[in-house]
Amino acid sequence: MKKSFLLGLLLSTCIMAQAGGLMTNTNYHIAFDRMMARGASFDIDAIFSNPAGLAWGHEGWQLSFNFQKPWQYRDITNNGILYEGKASAPIVPALFASYKKDRWAISTMIGIVGSGGFVEYKNGVPMFNALIGNTISQLTGGLSQAVGGAIPAITPDQYNFDSSMKGKQYIYGGQVNFTYKFTDNIAGAIGLRANYYDGYYRGHVIAGNHATKGTLAKLELDVDQKGWGLTPIISLNFHKGPLTLAARYEFRTKISTKNDTNVLDANLNTTAMVTEPLTQLVIGGAITAEQAAAIGNGIQEKMAGGFDAYVAPYKDGARTRYDMPALFTFAAGYEFTPKLRATLEYHFFDDKNAKMANDRQKELKHGTHEFLAGIEYDINDKFTISCGGQRTDYGLSDGYEQDTSFACDSYSVGFGGAWNISPKLRLNAGYFCSIYSDYEKAASFGTEVFSRTNHVVGVGIDIKF
Repeated sequence: MKKSFLLGLLLSTCIMAQAGGLMTNTNYHIAFDRMMARGASFDIDAIFSNPAGLAWGHEGWQLSFNFQKPWQYRDITNNGILYEGKASAPIVPALFASYKKDRWAISTMIGIVGSGGFVEYKNGVPMFNALIGNTISQLTGGLSQAVGGAIPAITPDQYNFDSSMKGKQYIYGGQVNFTYKFTDNIAGAIGLRANYYDGYYRGHVIAGNHATKGTLAKLELDVDQKGWGLTPIISLNFHKGPLTLAARYEFRTKISTKNDTNVLDANLNTTAMVTEPLTQLVIGGAITAEQAAAIGNGIQEKMAGGFDAYVAPYKDGARTRYDMPALFTFAAGYEFTPKLRATLEYHFFDDKNAKMANDRQKELKHGTHEFLAGIEYDINDKFTISCGGQRTDYGLSDGYEQDTSFACDSYSVGFGGAWNISPKLRLNAGYFCSIYSDYEKAASFGTEVFSRTNHVVGVGIDIKF
């Protein structure tokens, strides 16, 4: 039986996770890749991580171009059978720009602010095999029971699956901030980010090639989803001597996507599985036409709706919520010497109050907690090295975890460096990986273990004018 099956039915997300919460990315600038805790930054990456900190940044214009390459594996083991999932994304860019004069600054950023990537399971996922197989078993098993075994039930070894699927999910964002220094030690910033959701699910699964009945069930899906939302942002920064304290709050972003459904076909071949076998019994004199009609109507009533409940979210014009949660961050940075700096940071993503498909957020035990630490050292005027780490706790539960959309708590580590090519030109390079804790749960079709791996490499250039 071919198992390369990933239909988008019930698919809540197909994200290429990088760093951050369930729906929010936090790694845009390469300085994050190489240090991670950037909430007290005064450099150009502060446009995202600490907008108020730009009050102490470079006087004049700054630009930054960043390019990252993430790759990830998302595997499911079900009763010893491995279903491999590969999530990928092309080069992920981000652009930063700012201008500072005296006590104020204005800045902007463009990047992929949520999700971002493609997902494919070449070996399939167990829950969908079970969905099709159980439906066929219920239909033909019920018929067999109704006629006292005169018609045998169809078992999984009598047919196979022809299937394929691909999914994409990106949230693009453009952000603008205004920063003002109120006193020599205190600055604030307000900002607004526009977010555009772009995703699709395309695929099919056909249970067929039965020796005498041909195709038994078919599901085909080709759906585009688009939507948008706005994110207000406020931040504060206190800076005195070697100490910097910074806080940022992003309000919840309401995103309601609308389906543009090109293909949605879900049906059971009840003619081959019910009508024709009953007709043969009538011809053979085993039952009357009236009895056949009663049995057929009973089976049809029991299976009424078929796959309708599963495909309803993907009908043309249907809407699905993919909110980005409210985010609070707090960071404390300290400059031990002119060459040595360190930062401790905390993030809270209020995922339980951010709407997801089918209100799935209610299954979480709590919002996402992240703890970060980073250190940076200037070897000389030309070269800087840095490293950092991050702990992410999503508050997962069995009810939240699904074959097509799951998360795993993790530890992340990153390192890299910067080269000051000239006083106005800096090259950043970094790498980070996430080490995930496997999540195990009991499912109706066996024990499942969810596991993930994630790697990101990046390079960027900062320019000052």
